[in-house]
Amino acid sequence: MTIEEIQNQIVDEFSMLDDWMDKYAYLIEIGNGMAPMDEAHKTDDNLIKGCQSRVWFYAELRDDGRLYFTADSDAIITKGIAGLLIRVFSGQPPKDIVNANLDFIDKIGLTQHLSPTRSNGLLSMVKQIKYYALAYAGK
Repeated sequence: MTIEEIQNQIVDEFSMLDDWMDKYAYLIEIGNGMAPMDEAHKTDDNLIKGCQSRVWFYAELRDDGRLYFTADSDAIITKGIAGLLIRVFSGQPPKDIVNANLDFIDKIGLTQHLSPTRSNGLLSMVKQIKYYALAYAGK
């Protein structure tokens, strides 16, 4: 599935939820459903700068030429946001990640319903994912 197709799925899922309490509950569910991150990857190098909570992202370029991500956070909403980003980006070619337009974030209303510090954290997560992709795109 392409990044665009995954984003459209997420927009459809969030559009079925009536209010932001339901959407927050869904984000928590996404975070709780994430595969656990290897403790060895919870290092300062993988810690996202600019997040109020502690968030780790680890990227691995596999033999299929695609980038795979794992993440974890000590905050449940932030972990859910990380889970959404992993769903969109993990298993995609680095070039596609670098060039991706992330309009789903605005379409689901996420930026309007996050505190300023969480919005900054979201931007920091996206920047880090794109940075990993850029670093691996030439390999």
